[in-house]
Amino acid sequence: MANLPVDATAFAVFEMQELSAESFDAGLEAAGDELAVVFFWGLDCFNCEIAKKAMLAQPEAIRALGLKWFHSNVYAHRELGRRFMLHGVPTWFFFHHGKRLGRATGWHGLGQFEAAVAAAREKVRAKLASPIPKQQEIEKN
Repeated sequence: MANLPVDATAFAVFEMQELSAESFDAGLEAAGDELAVVFFWGLDCFNCEIAKKAMLAQPEAIRALGLKWFHSNVYAHRELGRRFMLHGVPTWFFFHHGKRLGRATGWHGLGQFEAAVAAAREKVRAKLASPIPKQQEIEKN
């Protein structure tokens, strides 16, 4: 990415790991139990730059969300755009143990992003609270 004229400040400040199509699944797996978020962006994307600047304007609030951050330039990794049926950027997808939990499209302010994070966390809580189905319990023994 060093060859691209991109302001990578937000990537560094929030310790976002870059993902490609080849590294995507392994990267998410490495997040372990953390709630992972992938920031899909594109080169020369005005709204992506606005989102990064808005995030940088309130770094403590963004860090307080407790996310494991990743990023991917979908213009360079078009297969990820197709895989996730992206119709525009910026878009953030939330994952837990590699399972997609939801997404946020466009930057509509910290409040809406916090709501998207809360919704993803609620899905994780619900999944962890649900009993193991009988068939899985049998196979487990």
